Amino acid sequence: MMRVEGRAYQELSPSYYGICTVGGMLSAGTIHLAITPLDVLKVNMQVNPIKYNSITSGLNTLWKEQGPSALWRGWSGKLFGYGVQGGCKFGLYEYFKRVYSDVLVDQNRSVIFFVSSASAQVFADVALCPFEAVKVRVQTQPHFAKGLADGFPKLYATEGLSGFYKGLFPLWGRNLPFSMTMFSTFEHSIDFIYDNIIQKKKEDCSVAQQLGVTCLAGYAAGAFGTLISNPADNIVSSLYNKNAENVLQAAKNIGFANLFTRSLPLRITFVGPVVTLQWLFYDTIKVLSGFPTSGGPVRHIEEADRSA
Repeated sequence: MMRVEGRAYQELSPSYYGICTVGGMLSAGTIHLAITPLDVLKVNMQVNPIKYNSITSGLNTLWKEQGPSALWRGWSGKLFGYGVQGGCKFGLYEYFKRVYSDVLVDQNRSVIFFVSSASAQVFADVALCPFEAVKVRVQTQPHFAKGLADGFPKLYATEGLSGFYKGLFPLWGRNLPFSMTMFSTFEHSIDFIYDNIIQKKKEDCSVAQQLGVTCLAGYAAGAFGTLISNPADNIVSSLYNKNAENVLQAAKNIGFANLFTRSLPLRITFVGPVVTLQWLFYDTIKVLSGFPTSGGPVRHIEEADRSA
């Protein structure tokens, strides 16, 4: 056993993975709910870039034409969909990081971060995909449905089960690079900040200092992940709104340069702070539960017991 601020914890125990899952669910769901208006604007900018050509004019157009309630379309998909995804992503990442650390003992740590985050994201996106399919339609098609309650049965009636997973491969294309970049950047940023800026071990820092490091590393992780995932994000929105039949057609319609630049300023504006707040909320839940903040080498239960 180990202790943080006088509280005992046991790393890599079932309770640890449970707290990581709950923490990921609560942090991702609530933070994504809070930025629903920006997400509504982002999706509309991707689907109709001529009409919604900037952040300010786009928000004004939505407000004037559809009213303030339009900015909160799809809130239930954000809360529940990204809550489920966050629980799978954070909980399974911690689990896979331990598994791959045992299997890939001679590999570079970046390899472990990449394969752990990718494995977790595959399952997380399978859980998210039905919610995302309904959410995007609700946000861009005002008369489609009001939310999940009427959106799920309507989508199933019109497109069948395949309608919920039409965007799964593009979703993987967007979220796998994002997740792999985010977790790896976060882990390496944690190491860099402690080793080169604070120049103290994490265990020697106060909880407030550790959470501050979490915020800095979280912002860096969100910014780099956004740059990598922007092309796939545009393709996902195009497919869900039937602007294209497949990935290649969507990419051709959008244009090579636009894949990387369309909606990028808006995504950077809100993804960086969103990821930062997710990590802060997530690590706060872990600390309040008696566990350490995220980042650092994997420790096995037996090792933790010997260091008590």
